[in-house]
Amino acid sequence: MAAGVRVTKILLVEDSPDDIQITKRALKEAKLINELWTVRDGEEALDFLYRQNRYRDAATSPRPGLILLDINLPKVNGLQVLEKIKSDPALKGIPTVVLTVSRRDEDILKGYSYGCNSFIQKPVEFEKFVEAVKLIGLYWGVLNVDAPCPSHA
Repeated sequence: MAAGVRVTKILLVEDSPDDIQITKRALKEAKLINELWTVRDGEEALDFLYRQNRYRDAATSPRPGLILLDINLPKVNGLQVLEKIKSDPALKGIPTVVLTVSRRDEDILKGYSYGCNSFIQKPVEFEKFVEAVKLIGLYWGVLNVDAPCPSHA
């Protein structure tokens, strides 16, 4: 790996197989060096983040440096996941980007009031969606400077 290149571990919380594939493709096309884990519902996202059930092993469920979170999820919706993440001192520092088709003002307001770092509406057109994911990956994976961990400060 080249000096100065940062690897960001990304947790994608998405139930649409098509959107999962588009997101993976966009990150690859953008030539971003990221590790990507995918979970398909809100309950699985919480299991991954809290290392419960099938995600007990920290080696296979590492702490992500970025969460891409859909809000229209089965079992536990994304806004509930967001509220849980941002109310937990151990998780609230993880940048969380809501990436959803929702255009409801209520969802946007709740997203920001629960502490999302960004709320992005998924473009309907394929190429625009790919471009949006590339920009998210570039900003959060390369340009953004993470807060130092308290144990490393």
